[in-house]
Amino acid sequence: MKKLLLLVLVLIPVISFAQGFQVNLEGEKQIGMGHTGTGLAQDGASVFFNPGAVVMLPQNYFQAGISPLLFQSVFNPSGTNIQDHTANKIATPFTGYLAWGPKSSWWKLGLGVYTPFGGLTDWGNQWTGKYVLESLNLKAIYFQPTLSIKLTDYLSIGGGFVYNRGSVDLTQAIPLTNSAGQDGQAELKGTGKGYGWNAGIYMKTELGITVGITHRSEVSTTINNGDAIFTVPSSLQPQFPQPNTFNATIPLPATNSIGIGYYPSKQWTLAFDLNLVSWSVYKVLAFDYKNNTPALQDTYSPRNYQDAVSLRGGAQYKPNDRLALRFGGGYATTAVQDGYVTPEAPDANRAYITGGIGYTLANKLDIDVSFEYEHLMARDQTNIQSQLSGTFETNVYIPGISLAYHW
Repeated sequence: MKKLLLLVLVLIPVISFAQGFQVNLEGEKQIGMGHTGTGLAQDGASVFFNPGAVVMLPQNYFQAGISPLLFQSVFNPSGTNIQDHTANKIATPFTGYLAWGPKSSWWKLGLGVYTPFGGLTDWGNQWTGKYVLESLNLKAIYFQPTLSIKLTDYLSIGGGFVYNRGSVDLTQAIPLTNSAGQDGQAELKGTGKGYGWNAGIYMKTELGITVGITHRSEVSTTINNGDAIFTVPSSLQPQFPQPNTFNATIPLPATNSIGIGYYPSKQWTLAFDLNLVSWSVYKVLAFDYKNNTPALQDTYSPRNYQDAVSLRGGAQYKPNDRLALRFGGGYATTAVQDGYVTPEAPDANRAYITGGIGYTLANKLDIDVSFEYEHLMARDQTNIQSQLSGTFETNVYIPGISLAYHW
């Protein structure tokens, strides 16, 4: 029984804030250009991409967008021809930004509400790894008030406070059957919060190149009194005390970025970003249960993540003042080392391509649409703890749309 409980409990939802759920969908213009934006001053999404660039925006902005995300993963258990697929469920990362200040002022205020982490994964209750995971619904919403200051006509800085509100709901089967032959069930759900900050520098050079440098801090996110709900045969219920709760803390990593913008003509904008995500802070996963039994003990599980790097590039072409065409792509390394891959986040090195269109509907109203295709390389793994063994391969499809009012 103790071995069984350890298997069930070391794979709980908070681990899903991992690299595979760092959604990076914080602006439609920026998505269309391969997720570049650190070295650009394009619109209100600079609140996220570079707070230092907000004051350099020629206008004030109010904008909102959504990027529905379809995550399709397949698992082939080792030594078989079986293929287990996730259900076609759609997550809905969203953004909202406000950037405001007096015309030609040395300062601007900003506010961002966005979802940098999240996921919606459903493997069903019949697949090979049902005792590791059946379904997961995860959201992390960041709120970021921001101040941006122009030091000179060529140099500006900015920063913001970050408050994170996260929620999670995970289900998995337990290999304890009742008289009807049905598996037991565990549901683990709760909400958490964390705090951090975001800062950036934006520079215009004499060569006509713009440069941005940003730091987004670690956000240590804590779930207190999350609900641990177990459905098991009546004879075993004393080993799974109800009601029960858990506490857990995980560090969402810091990100350092540098980006450049190059403008070879009035019609063209080229951009490149380099990002370092400090996932190496995530060493262990620990859970503290309010009610313990000899079989239900607090858990301490190694994760040993590594830092991850992403390279991004993109371009925008404006044939006229109303229309913008965008394209881009990039490559990102995985944070999850061999032996630690899980179905909550079957992460791997990934490549992606993006495209987008922007159009001015009216004098002060823009619409932007984007699309991204992302491919995670096939990865043959045996998890150290669960011993789930096989090959994961994943594709992600992300359309997006936003409206921006500027004045």
